[in-house]
Amino acid sequence: MRGTGTRQRLLSRIAVGDRAIVGLSLAGVAALGWLYLIVEADRMSRVGMDVAMPHPASWDVGYLGFLFVMWSIMMVAMMVPSAAPMAMTFATVNRKRREARRGDLFPVGVFVLGYLVVWTGFSAAAALAQWVLHAAALVSAAMTGAGATFGGALLIAAGVYQWTPLKHACLVHCRTPMSFLVTSWRPGRTGALVMGLRHGSFCVGCCWVLMALLFVAGVMNVLWVAAIAAFVFVEKVAPRGDLIGRAVGVLLVAAGVAAIHRGAM
Repeated sequence: MRGTGTRQRLLSRIAVGDRAIVGLSLAGVAALGWLYLIVEADRMSRVGMDVAMPHPASWDVGYLGFLFVMWSIMMVAMMVPSAAPMAMTFATVNRKRREARRGDLFPVGVFVLGYLVVWTGFSAAAALAQWVLHAAALVSAAMTGAGATFGGALLIAAGVYQWTPLKHACLVHCRTPMSFLVTSWRPGRTGALVMGLRHGSFCVGCCWVLMALLFVAGVMNVLWVAAIAAFVFVEKVAPRGDLIGRAVGVLLVAAGVAAIHRGAM
């Protein structure tokens, strides 16, 4: 009995260690992303947006690549913290399956990779959308919405989406890591990748309209980026985060209507 109790305590400590390693690793990745955003935003503020951003005529495929990299790093900085609870729960479940000789000890990194692949795909779409919106004069060279009507419409769209069934369905998966893993578990590294891709898809479905709000106050406005990231984290992790999200949806609609009204005056 004593040997069994000692073994259980040892396994418990190992599980805690796994979660700590995953948590610290994700924190480091997110910190590097935030460092890039802060440095890039500071560079733009020092040299001026007119200098930092290219002339519209030079928005070629090469600059589209720059936008893609910028969006990809920004999504890592914003979304990795809210994905940490799922990744740490995955590490715990995987450790238990390994102890029962039913799983691979190392695929948590593969799971996170799958998650980031989905957000990288979203980043490609966001970069292309910014390029198109800029060409249509809806987004300025300073990466903000050109006009109160456009910004107000984005706020209203984000607020309404907070109340849609699709938003609710995706948020439920993001808010219940254990339930997601139990119903979606697949063995091995390929299974971990598929699970990461699936979780990332739910996460994009939950947050993609919120990311469009980056065009309201500026894609490289670090305070605005941090505010959206903090809201996403609270919505996914905090008790009754779903209700908080719906309440914020009402506020977003009100802010959008007010912005459009001010623009029309």
